[in-house]
Amino acid sequence: MKTLVKNSKSIFLIEDDTSVTMDSESITVGDPVQFIITDCNSSDTVQYEGVTAPDDWFGHKYTYDGTTWTLVDGWVDPAGVKEE
Repeated sequence: MKTLVKNSKSIFLIEDDTSVTMDSESITVGDPVQFIITDCNSSDTVQYEGVTAPDDWFGHKYTYDGTTWTLVDGWVDPAGVKEE
């Protein structure tokens, strides 16, 4: 797997065989394009390849520094949050 990390948090997991193109404006995933990430770019996001994510990975749940996954302190599962 690959992960995209912004502000130390793993925000996307992507299969190793899926292309990722990072430029100064955005990040394009897939060829043909599967999706474009417009709030990330090559100057604020890092791509790590060959990672093994935690089984319970969820975007923004873990930080990743290229070696170690760490649960974000105070992370709340958005599926468990109910609107009032």
